[in-house]
Amino acid sequence: MLRRFAAVIVSLLLAAADLSAQDHHEHHGHRMSSDVSGMTMNENTDRLPSECAEISGHVNLTVHAGRRHAEGRPGAMFGFSDHVFEAGPCSLVTVTLVNDDEIRHQWMIHGLPRYLYPGGMFHLETAGGTRRSGSFIVPGDARTYLVHCDMPQHMEKGMKAQLLVGGGSGDLWAVPGTSDAFRREDYLGTGDAWAALGIFIATFLAGLILLRRA
Repeated sequence: MLRRFAAVIVSLLLAAADLSAQDHHEHHGHRMSSDVSGMTMNENTDRLPSECAEISGHVNLTVHAGRRHAEGRPGAMFGFSDHVFEAGPCSLVTVTLVNDDEIRHQWMIHGLPRYLYPGGMFHLETAGGTRRSGSFIVPGDARTYLVHCDMPQHMEKGMKAQLLVGGGSGDLWAVPGTSDAFRREDYLGTGDAWAALGIFIATFLAGLILLRRA
């Protein structure tokens, strides 16, 4: 039994190592351009998402980032000048990020198709007091995408936003000025919590039975 248990643990560790290697390789697959002002990652101005026959239009977004955009929001230290952006399906979106601080800030979007955007993201990073522009093409379905600054603790301190494509698929939680913070009790009701606990206990007991039979 101990040998089988050890074999399972080894298999899980090898699988985790393989996933880690894949993530590391994917990180190095990003398309990047950089200079003293910052970095642009995964820019795309001509490769269309599979559901788009052509670029439907152009959207230009100028976004300021810094401490002054957090004023009046309790607990916030940083912010964007806007926290909700909109674009039509299959649009070419050009973002200009203006850094009003003396430290680095980012405008990063997640959830884009990975066959076009390694890691599913597009990313601008600016040094303090600089600006940087980059473009990407959004897919054709109605969806809400997470936008944030990925510098340590910047999102937690207020730099979170959303991009609504085709009207979006609902608001994300904790978008400043738009939606409330995430609360577990809203996501998982009392009845659901007991059901989840029951499933966990049943799964645990089944595992014990299988180990004893081994």
